[in-house]
Amino acid sequence: MEFKMEKRTIGRQKEEVRQEDFELAYKFSKILFREMGDMLKALVLFGSTARTGRKEKDIDLLVIVDDVTVRISPELVETYRIITEKAVVEVSERLHITSMKFSSFWEYARAGDPVAVNILREGIPLIDAGFFRPLQALLFDGRIRPSPESVWTYFARSPRALFSARRHVLGAVLDLYWAVVDSAHASLMMLNVTPPSPDHVAELLDKMLVARGLLKPHHVETMKKFYDLQKRVVHRELKELKGAEYDELYKEAAAFVDDMKRFVESREFASDGKKHPSARKAP
Repeated sequence: MEFKMEKRTIGRQKEEVRQEDFELAYKFSKILFREMGDMLKALVLFGSTARTGRKEKDIDLLVIVDDVTVRISPELVETYRIITEKAVVEVSERLHITSMKFSSFWEYARAGDPVAVNILREGIPLIDAGFFRPLQALLFDGRIRPSPESVWTYFARSPRALFSARRHVLGAVLDLYWAVVDSAHASLMMLNVTPPSPDHVAELLDKMLVARGLLKPHHVETMKKFYDLQKRVVHRELKELKGAEYDELYKEAAAFVDDMKRFVESREFASDGKKHPSARKAP
């Protein structure tokens, strides 16, 4: 009996990728397969190179290694790392390699995890032991769905991310503090003053620079302000800072640093302590 079979195209195809990028990825896959053999369950081109077809800075490749029939020992991991790094150097520094165990990828796909789903949606397998394209087919047929467990696992990250974002803002306040205190130290060092501990910087600025008319009193107030702020952050007395408040602090710190820079650039002392002719009055 004669009948017609129509081939099904699943996922993205190599023709959708720039030829130069595909050839680099393919060359890497051949080297890795030659060295690792059947330990490779899949090697997949994914990311923006596979998604857009345009030349991108990096060529993302996912290497899925067999941890089901092969025991992944520390020695094997080190060997794999050396082989992979040498292959990247040989082929192109544009290659960005992500490695994943077969059991992990399978678990992600089974649970409908966004990591696996995105790779299946846009990935182009260069090596496939017979599971990647079938999983793509299941995805495009709507038969890979997120499990309730994966939904709540991802949702649970959100509160932690919000808390982390809040801590990052407070961490940025500490960066501003160090910008202020380091520039103040530099200014004091121009007067041959040994950099003091941070709690004495404001006092020395007042005594050595403000009293001589080399800086303005508001510089001392800024130094005190940021010293107190960092103590409140470190001791967790300050729990949250609004974006607008941080913007104002950044402006104040940046202005302070600019003034210290002008002072340092304009003040040069000879070994006898005489002021350089280019010295200017307080910023």
